[in-house]
Amino acid sequence: MSENENSGRRNLRMPDDDELFAVVTEHNGGNHVRVRCEDGENRMGRIPGRMKYRTWINEGDVVLVEPWDWQDEKANIEWRYSGQDADQLRREGHID
Repeated sequence: MSENENSGRRNLRMPDDDELFAVVTEHNGGNHVRVRCEDGENRMGRIPGRMKYRTWINEGDVVLVEPWDWQDEKANIEWRYSGQDADQLRREGHID
C-alpha cells in the first residue's frame, strides 16, 4: 500500500485560473445542468461531449466549471469529483 492510500490524501485536480468549484443543483436533461458556483453565481453548465457518456453527473456532485468569457451565466463542466474526492475538498476547506 502506498502512503497515499494510508493517509487517504489524494492529489486532486485543482481549478486553473479561470475555473471554479461548483455543485450541481439540477439536471436539465441532455448535456445541461444547473450549477451553483463558489463565487455565488448560478450558471447553466454544459457537459462537453468528451465527458457526456463517460462521466455520469448527478445532482449534488462537485464539479469544476469554466465560465464562458462571452456569457458569464454559462459554463463548461471540466471535471467531476467522486464523492470521496469531494469529501477531501471539504475537509481541506476548498469548498463548503
